[in-house]
Amino acid sequence: MLLAIDIGNTHTVMGIFDGERLVADWRITSVATRTADENRLTIKAFCADAGILLSSITGVGISSVVPDFTDEFEAFARKYVHAEPVTVSAALDLGMPILYADPMAVGADRLCNAIAGFQKYGGPLIIIDFGTATTYDIVTEKGEYLGGVIALGLESSAAELHRRAAKLPKIELRFPTSIIGRETVSSMQAGIMYGMVDTVEGAVRRIRKELGAEARVIATGGLSSIVAQHTNVIHAVEPSLVLEGIRLMYKRVKQRR
Repeated sequence: MLLAIDIGNTHTVMGIFDGERLVADWRITSVATRTADENRLTIKAFCADAGILLSSITGVGISSVVPDFTDEFEAFARKYVHAEPVTVSAALDLGMPILYADPMAVGADRLCNAIAGFQKYGGPLIIIDFGTATTYDIVTEKGEYLGGVIALGLESSAAELHRRAAKLPKIELRFPTSIIGRETVSSMQAGIMYGMVDTVEGAVRRIRKELGAEARVIATGGLSSIVAQHTNVIHAVEPSLVLEGIRLMYKRVKQRR
């Protein structure tokens, strides 16, 4: 079995693959001070809850946008799985040309999304990841990573409004029943949630115009299914796309060693 770990700024998502099948996955808060030993206890508890023995894990793949967290998960792999982890970056042979000016500047999660998305849907493709940031990654018809767009995410938008305006509260990220709010919370929800829908639709329209093609749009990330219900530009929701990309990259690297 393969343990795939997607380390994000806010959350870390972990999944267990039995061959090509994702059999269990979990989301935890990203904590910089968590050691390799603490990671073992956390992962062991999740595995036990899913009826999986920690000893059945034979490989570890990692995607990380937080370098300070990466070392401890790599140390966990070496100490407890007794295997060298595969940490995704543009330095690996990805099987996908990266047309970014500096390929190493592309986040590992974005690379995993592009690889898994193209593997399943082909191109041209727009992958929208609703995370701490909302990212748009574009893959050409030939399977080239062309580039993308980075914008403020839903959680970040809500947190920033609360932080910068003394009278604006923390809110739950959900769509209100009306675009016109009758009190502060629903007014904020309308601005953030419907504002994101309009941003997505506008960005997709501009990207398609620049590509000169009706690229398919795939959404991923924790809030992707919520946003997808309120727009018709998203063709499919793939919540575990990064984990699938990690699996594909792990398999590719191991086959070449």
